[in-house]
Amino acid sequence: MLVPLGTATALMCVMAAKHFCADFLFQTNAIAKGKAAERDWAVPLFLHALGHAGLTLLVALLVCPTLWWVAPIEFAVHAAIDRGKAIVGRNAQLDIGKAEFWWLLGFDQFLHQLTNILIVFGFLVGRGGA
Repeated sequence: MLVPLGTATALMCVMAAKHFCADFLFQTNAIAKGKAAERDWAVPLFLHALGHAGLTLLVALLVCPTLWWVAPIEFAVHAAIDRGKAIVGRNAQLDIGKAEFWWLLGFDQFLHQLTNILIVFGFLVGRGGA
């Protein structure tokens, strides 16, 4: 079954906006620094990933309620990507002044957008449209 390009594009835009809100607008400075810390990172990372999962759950309930279970998966995937970024950044001693810092941040965002693409694909298949 074919999916209208407009539907797929709209869902990708919704997920990209969801990601922007959760990763940038809703993330406090304490969470951003805390999730990347060497110690006591679990609660800030949990809260951050929970924000992503909560917004994904909202989109799922609006688009394809039977795929509500995608939200806990995004929670785990988002947390793993962000924790991995924190560990690599710390081990490589990356800071905002190094090009590698930006490469790592870009790769992190790339992985999150790949996750969004897979989620949208799941929504389209779940709705019987792909």
